[in-house]
Amino acid sequence: MARMNVSGSAGQGLLLYINRQASSLKKYMLEQFVLSLLGWIPTVIGIGLRATAYRLILRMHGVAAIESGVRIRFADQIELGRNVYLDQGVYLHACPDGISIGDNTFVMHGSILHVYNFRELPHAFIRIGSNSLIGELNVLRGQGGITIGDRVYTAPMVQMLAVNHVFDDPTRPMVEQGITAEGITIEDDVWIGAGAIITDGVRICKGAVVAAGAVVTQDVPPFTVVGGTPARVLRRVGERQTGPQTRSIYY
Repeated sequence: MARMNVSGSAGQGLLLYINRQASSLKKYMLEQFVLSLLGWIPTVIGIGLRATAYRLILRMHGVAAIESGVRIRFADQIELGRNVYLDQGVYLHACPDGISIGDNTFVMHGSILHVYNFRELPHAFIRIGSNSLIGELNVLRGQGGITIGDRVYTAPMVQMLAVNHVFDDPTRPMVEQGITAEGITIEDDVWIGAGAIITDGVRICKGAVVAAGAVVTQDVPPFTVVGGTPARVLRRVGERQTGPQTRSIYY
């Protein structure tokens, strides 16, 4: 990413801010103009205007429904598939390598997808497949890369944190010891319950279910249900549970 240079501490501080908001000064000005002009307009009128005008700043492969109050940074590094839905209060901060959201995927109210890569990390991105849903108030921090497959559903307040602080040396401040950023992978057809936390370096394999409130620190095998702190395998998906099963299923 090209960087801008000026003399003077005030100017350097201003350009540091801009460099962490957009790919260039020109793009910052265009993105902020379009967002300020149209980002606040409510109802279907605003959605329609944004579906057209946001093509100037985003990479859009079809019609996307973007509600009012969606905050976007590094818009040129954000790619939206067909029929993507971004709810009110969503925050997308892309940085180079960006954020991509596949066809028919919803990102619900207040969720944060953040790739704040000021350390020049080599694999900082968030990629979400098709027909998935990111629930309300989720936090995805993609410094090490987050890859989410197709038909993945997350409940409210799920966190995926593809970054971790090093704290091995008690004689040094933690902020001087660096970070690790191994990445997180969520394969297809995964369901993650409310309040679950997925830590850096974890792979959740196809068809797995993560119980509400679980803290996942190790890989999850395919078609298993995990829960607890730290999470452990509770049973296989499809395994018959004991006791009466009286539940209504809706499709």
